Amino acid sequence: MIKFDHVSFSYDVTDADGNAVSKDGIFDLDLTIENGEFIVLTGGSGCGKTTLTRMINGLIPHYYKGTMTGTVTIEGKSVSDMPIYDTSKMVGSVFQNPRSQFFNVNTTDEIAFASENQSRDPMEIMRSIEETASSMKIKKLLDRNIFELSGGEKQIIACAGIDVLSPDIVVLDEPSSNLDFYAIEKLRSVLHRWKREGKTIVIAEHRLFFLRELADRLLIMADGKIIQDLDRQQIEKLNCSDTEKMGIRPLCLDDLKADFQKRQTSESTLVLEKFCFSYGNSKHGINIPELTLPTKSIIAVIGHNGAGKSTLARNICGLEKKCKGFMHFEGRQMKTKDRLRSCYMIMQDVNHQLFAESVKEETILSMTEKSLSDTEKEQKALSVLSQLDLSEFAELHPMALSGGQKQRTAIASGIASEKPVMLFDEPTSGLDLVHMQQVAKELIELRESGKTIIVVTHDLELILLCCDHILHMEQGIVQENYDLDNDSVSKLMAFFQS
Repeated sequence: MIKFDHVSFSYDVTDADGNAVSKDGIFDLDLTIENGEFIVLTGGSGCGKTTLTRMINGLIPHYYKGTMTGTVTIEGKSVSDMPIYDTSKMVGSVFQNPRSQFFNVNTTDEIAFASENQSRDPMEIMRSIEETASSMKIKKLLDRNIFELSGGEKQIIACAGIDVLSPDIVVLDEPSSNLDFYAIEKLRSVLHRWKREGKTIVIAEHRLFFLRELADRLLIMADGKIIQDLDRQQIEKLNCSDTEKMGIRPLCLDDLKADFQKRQTSESTLVLEKFCFSYGNSKHGINIPELTLPTKSIIAVIGHNGAGKSTLARNICGLEKKCKGFMHFEGRQMKTKDRLRSCYMIMQDVNHQLFAESVKEETILSMTEKSLSDTEKEQKALSVLSQLDLSEFAELHPMALSGGQKQRTAIASGIASEKPVMLFDEPTSGLDLVHMQQVAKELIELRESGKTIIVVTHDLELILLCCDHILHMEQGIVQENYDLDNDSVSKLMAFFQS
């Protein structure tokens, strides 16, 4: 049994001037989780979901510092009083950003790492890895370089390490955020097996559709408190209208509808010719003999994990110097340097592009227009932050934010850059319903202002809200390239449900 008894916690963070600031995480929380229960935590970004999981696995208070009152116990033992290595024997963790929990370059070594730390027999570990790889259908990911994997593939490796470890309790923080539907099905099957085995599972998620049949309870959080605690019968009765009123993502994608409005298409194009790239001697990369995309559009790049979607985005914006081939934008050939000047990319792992001391300064950093004064830049930054509900965090360090808030900070920087071509790699990863809708609205406004938007995404809800063109890739090759309208939406839905 996991028990929270009048637990409050606020993080110790600093503002841009280095002054101490208290950032609330959990407030006077009472919660009992019975052994074998499958608990789903959801709610707006920054509502306290991740903080709750960190209090179960011991990262709070042993790693994340702050002010804590109340007690969290597992089987009657206080998590605060237990050394974290003892807690790790009972609790396995899958983090929102899998890179933050990796210690090895080789994927098989990483899957074995946690079990090796607990001195399990090497032959037993290898047998467990083979069983996990078979059940999760990830044999092709064994003995690979982790740095060559897609974000979704990294998340699957993190889950595989926990499966091999086989603890009694598993906490997961946004495990589906970078996964395609095929990988989500694999994750669902692993969760289902863990549930059958009697494990206690606590999962913080925004994407809820794959958890409907698994959840014993759905806890909706806001401002560090649980505002609704729904049991299985109540969960099964929820439809899209109900969940939207609650401010959470749908529990069933079959109810989703698209509303396409006819608009004038641009006559100009973005053209790739003999566009090729590979990672060293690896077979992984892209090979595009010819591709024509509409400009001043929102183009969704879809495909399974490892299809080459992020690689394509990196090459379009000029981040890979060894890219071969040509790119023409609105009739003008663009060399690597031209692409770097004309494109702005929001990466899948935004931690790699947050550099400034405050959210406001991070937004200002992307503004390269020399005619703007410092005052004008600040006013512009504050305006963009307001559009994305980030005003209250303007003076905070970006690394003090939740995953969803960091994502929106990176998006704010991209919007402020005003580059003609903008690339977003999983921009709604870690975002709740309201902020996902907000990002869709911002993308539409960017398109209407004449920008060309390329969005790498697994988020069907986002696509149906704002995208007007689909580029489907698999194994580095273009499979389909079509306008999204009422006639083609069934093709899109079929892909996401295949």
